[in-house]
Amino acid sequence: MDDATWGALAFTLTLLGGIWTWFAFRNRGIASGLRGAAVTLLPLAAYLTKTLRMFTRIGQAIADWAASLVFNPFLWFGIVLFVISGVLFAVSGAMSSRGIGTRPRKAKAQAPGTPALPASEAGRNQGRGAPAIDDDMAEIEALLRKRGIS
Repeated sequence: MDDATWGALAFTLTLLGGIWTWFAFRNRGIASGLRGAAVTLLPLAAYLTKTLRMFTRIGQAIADWAASLVFNPFLWFGIVLFVISGVLFAVSGAMSSRGIGTRPRKAKAQAPGTPALPASEAGRNQGRGAPAIDDDMAEIEALLRKRGIS
């Protein structure tokens, strides 16, 4: 389309918007009329700033994408796979937060030269959760247990 066609389109849209604005002022009041005037000025502003063509290209690109979305079975298959992936992530996160389907972690082997916990303290720690992995934390826990703080 040439520049005259774009100008005619902008003028026509502005004229139709002006008629709509006049009816809005008469029937609905000044607030609705001012909103109509704001919308009425948009096509003319888009023409004068040379963005009317850009807006139509964007609209055409969206329409082409929507048409390919509706009529392309491969695209629908991709969307279905995307949804299944999201569901799997959500289900695995819910299962792991509840401890369902997870294997207990194996305790790390103790480094040579570090003191082992006595059997009596190791037995007391079994019902309280996982044992401390870090040597410093094991010492702190042993001191706390020695003083009766748990």
